[in-house]
Amino acid sequence: MASEEELFANIDALLAEEPQLPPPAERARLREAAGITQARLAQALKSTTQTVKNWENGRSEPKPPRLEAYQRLLNGWAAKYPAHRTPTAPIAAPEPVVPQSFTGRAAPDAAEAEPAAPVQAPAAARAPERPAATSRRPARNRPVPNIAAGPYRHGPLAVLDGDGSAYGVEGIVLDCPATTVPELVEWTLKESGLGAAKLHRYGKDSDPLIVLTAAAAVKLGLPERLEGHEQRRSLRLPEAHSVVKQVVKAKWQLTQRGFGPWARIYRKAQGRERQCVQLAILSWDALDERSWPGVAEMEPADIARVLGVYAQRVITPRGSTAVSGLELMTALRPPTRAVQDPETGNWVSGHNAGSLGTEPMDPAPPEATPEHPVVVQSGWTGGFLNEEAYQWVRDVDTLTGDECALPFAVGLDLNTAFLAAAARLVVGLSAPDHFRNVKFNPKIPGSWLVDLSHIEVDPRLPSPFTPDGSQPTGPAWYQTHTVAYAQELGHDVHPIEAYLRRETGAYLDPWHDRLKNAYVDTLADMGVTRDLDDRQFLTAMEQHKQNDPALAAVLSAIKATVKGGVGKLRERPQGKHYKDGDRWPALERPTWRPDIRAAVISKARVNMHRKLNNMAKMTGLYPLAVLSDCVVYPSPGASPLDFLPYAASGKPQPGGFRLGPTPGLAKLEGVQEMAWAVDLMEKGLNPARHIKGGDAVMDEGE
Repeated sequence: MASEEELFANIDALLAEEPQLPPPAERARLREAAGITQARLAQALKSTTQTVKNWENGRSEPKPPRLEAYQRLLNGWAAKYPAHRTPTAPIAAPEPVVPQSFTGRAAPDAAEAEPAAPVQAPAAARAPERPAATSRRPARNRPVPNIAAGPYRHGPLAVLDGDGSAYGVEGIVLDCPATTVPELVEWTLKESGLGAAKLHRYGKDSDPLIVLTAAAAVKLGLPERLEGHEQRRSLRLPEAHSVVKQVVKAKWQLTQRGFGPWARIYRKAQGRERQCVQLAILSWDALDERSWPGVAEMEPADIARVLGVYAQRVITPRGSTAVSGLELMTALRPPTRAVQDPETGNWVSGHNAGSLGTEPMDPAPPEATPEHPVVVQSGWTGGFLNEEAYQWVRDVDTLTGDECALPFAVGLDLNTAFLAAAARLVVGLSAPDHFRNVKFNPKIPGSWLVDLSHIEVDPRLPSPFTPDGSQPTGPAWYQTHTVAYAQELGHDVHPIEAYLRRETGAYLDPWHDRLKNAYVDTLADMGVTRDLDDRQFLTAMEQHKQNDPALAAVLSAIKATVKGGVGKLRERPQGKHYKDGDRWPALERPTWRPDIRAAVISKARVNMHRKLNNMAKMTGLYPLAVLSDCVVYPSPGASPLDFLPYAASGKPQPGGFRLGPTPGLAKLEGVQEMAWAVDLMEKGLNPARHIKGGDAVMDEGE
């Protein structure tokens, strides 16, 4: 029998070994329970957010000295937040009162704010067994990829051609024997190994996506094209079509959207196992040319590459980029989470703090649209929020001779301005409460009836309070950011009434972070990196689309996801048979939130005006026109470098427009002669729309 001294020696030897960390999932749980974000933890440990993510999904382990510090922190959290802690009962919201010092609920804990990175197996475990009736063939001599083992070993999606080849990500090719749509669905779910892990620990895995080429659609019995007189996006196969009958006979179901360009085929989930496949039919215009330029005409392997990069960096496409943008919000902020019933001890579905919940919420009347039931049924005549993007042209009479003598008009475009505005944006999470004669509080998201008509603005600049840049003529409804900016400019504001929300949070933060990373990473892959100086940046931007058309399409889709996602927050009714006052399908979504859309656009417009104002103070330059996130300036040269403000050190002056590849920074939109711009202005046209040499897409967030 071992002596006490020997046993103690063995224990001391164990203690001397490297600290043993808890499993990755427990590390994430402890951090989230403490309310600490991954970014904050990375800062404390002098590391990076991505490194912390890797520790929490098992991709890597910390090394000394961070290992010991991390272990100490986790031990402290484990003592404070043991597993299976019974949650406290929710506190009922108070009755509406005038919010003298009300600031709303704090932003949600990190458990709700931080999405969970998909778990990947270590490299040594990435040799998956091939499913029956599948094979791996290099597409266009691309190497066979190292795709993680597991249920989704072949990636999120595949593009099916007419010969039964299903082209997946990173060059993988699977053999698909299906000759009917039901057979394709069965093969996808049982044999393909397609799908993607959830983006948040409380979310759901992404259903596999099968993209059908025209030849594949015809082989499966579908028409090569959908014909009809309605809008293309609303076209559907008739219920009497043979393929729809096949689907129903096989006991599969279609969503209410029916069998259109983006068809979802499903059966009710059995336990935790989802049974759903998303189809996208290329010849039915599933990939809109404006969002996915040139993709529908690419070879199947290249289409798979484009969609695969988008799926990896954003989300597996679930419809148009607008639909995907909205779905991404929910995927990163799932409405429910498992909570333990304190009485029975059973785990039940409960609200996930920081999300929009599962039930739709009616807006305040001024936040709605004129056809909304809230407006029609109440007979509301008090006006509406008009928080839209700029469409402003300067009065030609305010141009000076010196300005007209400048040779060039140079357009600057702000990168994903709506996305930049979504960063750290506090929005309302609960229903609106009505107040009269309330004191303005810039920390409370909501809608305020205020008279800003007394605030005069330099006629060479647009008013920050109206989309067309004109001065307000009386009391009007404004979102919090617009009123706060009036206060920032030194003016007193006295709201007449307001609709405010008690529960608040930075709902869009994870959406912003994921799309920002997708945008910046894709630009970097195209040679436009953050370490470039301004001259190098302009040169790189001139040729980045030519470097890789596939990545250029991904970048376009990311930008469309931002704009479309914001627009979907206030989706209007469609169809010639709609009558004012009727509910339309979008109203049944918790994500029909026109107040959140107004908050994003209000902040974006205020950000634009702040830069315009600072530019005038620093350089004496005034814009010729603004269209959403594009501004046109008179310039002595054909480059932004000829008029942007720089310090003596060569660094850009803070507060004005700055060049760069991140959201909110600027890039060159186009250059024309100054005489060309003045001619358009005299005709009442907007030079910002045409500065590229053609029509720019007007972006109202719809």
